[in-house]
Amino acid sequence: MDETYVNDALYQKLKTFQPWNEQEAADQRVMLAYMEQFPDIYNRENVFAHMTSSPWIMNHTKDKVLMIYHNIYRSWGWCGGHCDGDHDSIHVALKEGKEETGLQHLKLVSKDILAIDILPVPPHTKRGKFVSAHVHLNVTYLCSADEGEAITIKPDENSGVAWIPIDKINTYVSEEDMKPVYEKLLKKAKYYEDMF
Repeated sequence: MDETYVNDALYQKLKTFQPWNEQEAADQRVMLAYMEQFPDIYNRENVFAHMTSSPWIMNHTKDKVLMIYHNIYRSWGWCGGHCDGDHDSIHVALKEGKEETGLQHLKLVSKDILAIDILPVPPHTKRGKFVSAHVHLNVTYLCSADEGEAITIKPDENSGVAWIPIDKINTYVSEEDMKPVYEKLLKKAKYYEDMF
């Protein structure tokens, strides 16, 4: 085991994370094993698997989620991005949420990890460079924002930003493998309703 992660805050959080279902239990085992085995897991230099972080952004009335239209996936989906060497996954989630939506104010509802998922990324071209198929070892944090705040696209990553009613998410999302992830996030977010 690489001793790098013995004192790593995210590694410790993942160790004590209580899985919601079999998927999270299996993904927890794999994520911890990868962190123990690969010292470069926080960087894209690990071309097969690397850590990412996402904010699940809900409005104050908890009936909408802020989503972006991904240029690569050609689907509406959540925000998020690569840790790129940053071991503070909360910082990454908040930074990505702001960068990808134009929000100036994004509130972290809880420091607890909302969900974990290992997500497949198909081969694609990004900024003129070919990127091989790989997986994202993703942690998600529950966040909230004011629905009235101005939002803007990030042209190099998305071509739309919108508040999507939670009962319409499946009609917007064309990535079938992501629909169960979003359904899980909505269910888990209900446990934090009094914290908004």
